[in-house]
Amino acid sequence: MGLLELCEKYFNTNNLYEVLQISEKSSDKEVKKAYHKLSLKVHPDRVKDEEKLEATEKFKVLSNVHAILSNKEKRDLYDQTKSVDEEDYDDLNAKDWTVYWRNMFKKITEEDIKAYEKEYIGSEEERKDLKTAYLAGKGDMDYIVDQVQFARSEHEPRICGILMEMIEQGEIPSYKIFTHEPARKKQKRHAKENREAQEAEELKESLGLTAGGDSLEVMIQKRQNDRKKQMNSLIDNLAAKYGGKSKATKRKAGSKSEAGVKNKRKK
Repeated sequence: MGLLELCEKYFNTNNLYEVLQISEKSSDKEVKKAYHKLSLKVHPDRVKDEEKLEATEKFKVLSNVHAILSNKEKRDLYDQTKSVDEEDYDDLNAKDWTVYWRNMFKKITEEDIKAYEKEYIGSEEERKDLKTAYLAGKGDMDYIVDQVQFARSEHEPRICGILMEMIEQGEIPSYKIFTHEPARKKQKRHAKENREAQEAEELKESLGLTAGGDSLEVMIQKRQNDRKKQMNSLIDNLAAKYGGKSKATKRKAGSKSEAGVKNKRKK
């Protein structure tokens, strides 16, 4: 099956621009950003096991579309003919698209995270994320703090205030588990956060690691699986915001205690 047929099968259109949800006048930067945003939704590492097979195929199609639209000659040819060289597509399909994807985005530093946190807290984006998490978790604060970026215990009074305002305005329903959360439940959540923060600090100390540079490379290998789910949204936003070509590829994971950790992979 050719690339355009696969686009139709998985994205209900054989138009490469429509697959990426952009216009034909989109800049190279807009093409890249659209590819990144959509590929994150179907990345094989970020879906349930039963969805991995289809996600892998979608991911390959998206990457092929990006490879064409990000190449001036291939894009010009497609614009003129609305067709693609299927032999070229076969060659592209042999690539390891996960490596291709990782090499698209520059490293994300701890300074980037701090700057993003400052921008994110109190923003409309945070408000939308809180609303989404509240509805998905039916008001369970344990779920909310696991899903929303930077939702540490010191932010809970502010977060609860935002959600209570939404309840009063009729934006979201009132759940008893939220409005009358048992004190013991809250204490257990805070104790878990403190325990994770302490574990991270002890691990750093035992490994003789510092808070910056390449010294965090070993630490991330030990911690990233535990924190991967909580940090995916943060990394997605940072990569989209600061994305750019680089010789290095970074994947990050961290804890809400800001004892986050960093993993660097070089080409």
